[in-house]
Amino acid sequence: QVQLQESGPGLVKPSQTLSLTCTVSGGSITTNSYYWSWIRQPPGKGLEWMGAISYSGSTYYSPSLKSRASISRDTSKNQFALQLSVVTPEDTAVYYCARNTVPGWIQDYWGQGTQVTVSS
Repeated sequence: QVQLQESGPGLVKPSQTLSLTCTVSGGSITTNSYYWSWIRQPPGKGLEWMGAISYSGSTYYSPSLKSRASISRDTSKNQFALQLSVVTPEDTAVYYCARNTVPGWIQDYWGQGTQVTVSS
């Protein structure tokens, strides 16, 4: 059973960088054909896919966030991370990490989510 767990600060000041880590257990982030995504849900809004890192380390981003988002990984810890720079209150959301299967791009495993609030 694959499990994902997000971790990071729950409060970030405007203009700072939001940093979150997803720790994966029960499966390797380097396993062929799996991609690892960050997804968020602002209050009262739908889910927004932010970006992903592949089993080989390639990264992909939503065009709306590409200039501010960065996804990396630490294979020795079986973790992947999100950094979102120059945050504003509009970045307040529940942030999720998830595993994507290919083909089909289905998120089959999710973390429980972590609330991040951007406020001074």
